[in-house]
Amino acid sequence: MTINIRKLENDLWESADLLRAESKLTSNQYCMPVLGLLFLRYAYSRFKLVEREILAHRPVRNGRVLPVEASDFKEKSALFLSEEAQYPYLVNLPENIAEAGLINQDGLPINSLGEAVNNAMELIEQQSEQLQGVLPKEYTMFSDALLAELLRIFNNNLLDEIGGDVFGRIYEYFLNKFAKNIASDDGVFFTPKSLVKMIVNVLEPKSGILLDPACGSGGMFVQTGDFVNHSGMVANNTMTFYGQEKVEYNAQLCLMNMAVHGLNGRILSGDGANTFYHDAHNLVGECNYVMANPPFNVDKVKAESTEAAGRLPFGMPGVNKAKEVGNGNYLWISYFYAYLNEQGRAGFVMASSATDSQGKDKEIREQLVKTGHVDVMVSVGNNFFYTKSLPCSLWFFDKGKSETLKEKILFIDARSYYTEVDRTLNEWSEWQLKNLNAIVWLYRGEMEKYRNLIAAYLGTLHDGAAMIKGIAQVYRRLLDVDRVGHWDCAIDHLCDELKGLNAEGLEKSDELLASLKNAAEIHKKCTAGLLANYANNPATQKDKLKDAGFNRLNAFKKALETNGEAVAEVINSYITILQEANWLTEKFGTEGKYADIPGLCKIETIKEVEKKNWSLTPGAYVGVAEAEDDGVDFTERMHEIHAELLTLQQESNELMAKIFANFKELGI
Repeated sequence: MTINIRKLENDLWESADLLRAESKLTSNQYCMPVLGLLFLRYAYSRFKLVEREILAHRPVRNGRVLPVEASDFKEKSALFLSEEAQYPYLVNLPENIAEAGLINQDGLPINSLGEAVNNAMELIEQQSEQLQGVLPKEYTMFSDALLAELLRIFNNNLLDEIGGDVFGRIYEYFLNKFAKNIASDDGVFFTPKSLVKMIVNVLEPKSGILLDPACGSGGMFVQTGDFVNHSGMVANNTMTFYGQEKVEYNAQLCLMNMAVHGLNGRILSGDGANTFYHDAHNLVGECNYVMANPPFNVDKVKAESTEAAGRLPFGMPGVNKAKEVGNGNYLWISYFYAYLNEQGRAGFVMASSATDSQGKDKEIREQLVKTGHVDVMVSVGNNFFYTKSLPCSLWFFDKGKSETLKEKILFIDARSYYTEVDRTLNEWSEWQLKNLNAIVWLYRGEMEKYRNLIAAYLGTLHDGAAMIKGIAQVYRRLLDVDRVGHWDCAIDHLCDELKGLNAEGLEKSDELLASLKNAAEIHKKCTAGLLANYANNPATQKDKLKDAGFNRLNAFKKALETNGEAVAEVINSYITILQEANWLTEKFGTEGKYADIPGLCKIETIKEVEKKNWSLTPGAYVGVAEAEDDGVDFTERMHEIHAELLTLQQESNELMAKIFANFKELGI
């Protein structure tokens, strides 16, 4: 069974958000309980899956299969759910719960659906030390009718057909949506996924200790878990996750997020986990990896408390008369470096201003660069965050750099390289992330990884030939016989080109791109023409509708639109993939030979950084991309513009003279 995950995510969100609007609750109030229900639904799905696995090998005594026990689930890193904590039990409770005679774990009567859900959360927490005190238990603020409808929304049978990875994706989708809605309330807990993935991809975590000292909702842990698991290892066996988060609400989101993704971690929260003043896990010099998106430009940090807490290998940033650090950016930067062991790597998000700030910051930055451990610097464009539109930078340290790279730093200016999600939000697509990562591989001399990426591009595009042909066949059955010939020709030609594509073709793909765009355009016109044809002449089209297996025009139109959209989406996705492949290969070829690309990337030495006053701003090194020659003579065009301006100015003067003359006649 094929499940459209995007549609499922969106349908679940729209249904749940509609209820939020009706409840008059704010997003902040609504966020945790809804994510708690999604967690509860995941826990039940995982419970049933593991239960089936256990029962398949369960001993039989006296003709009966031995019942499952909590210990059986613990061995498989799954939660055991008693009946009262299972999702169907809650969904099927009677409308009048007060008369049902239900008792909670403390022996007290349950009088509402909210109390029953709270009890389920308590029962689950008893099964997991990591979740104790974490799950939401505010469900009595909902009316029974509203809560019953929320439970029904997540009682979708499709959720039983998907794996834990996809369930995690839906949880993250909801986190993402809530982050947008809560942004106006300064609810900063979610780092955009593409930034997190970029950090994880560059650091390439494998095993050891990972610390996020500003962990928010745990995105760094989740993406690291995915990266490690996809490499063939088990994240819970090879990685140890540590987090600090001052805001307890965010730490709860983090622990639920990790649980949904099957990860174990040690997350501390509250004032004792304020990283400015506390190394809560005592991890200085112990971490293999540090990843973070800390709050930028924090002021009024108590200097004496910070200095007493240590972790400042390059000294204190500037301190004002009030004995406060006026900007905490270089506290964070110093901490991240201090936590690393002798081979450790760090990747973090930072305000763009920190790359060339002056005063004490510059002194710290100079010492930092001189260590030879600054590895990669990436400039990120505007609108990557929900809560702020300003650009930022990604910093990467590597204490285990090879000797050949010890005196070098890779600068990447990616401010003009992104995908626009909407008017206020940008991101890196999966292929754009791979392309940026490929630049880092070439800098490190990892040619094999680059060539594997080229092979992945080719494999995906070859698969595209079969994908487009398969969808087109479904669409073709709906087409008018008079129009099918043109469509067939375009699709068959396109699929043949995709099948025959080789590495060299990626660098010279203009013709193939034109074929893709041509097929998309033909399909668009074909669909519009057919819809108009059947709408305008329904009587004469009855036989054709019956031949296509449709008794009603509306059913045919819906099928045509649905399949037409599928064809368009698939073709456009391969246009995008081919464009990204071309972007990469025209710069570095198909074999992968690093080159400094003006406006994009440059490898620079520490000596050159010193000449730039220890600036770590990529734009100061990569320069500006060469502008394409548009065939216009600049001098000639300037003369034309100057002449146009003189003419406009003369017309303006004449118009003003007429206006004043009219005013004079009116006696004004």
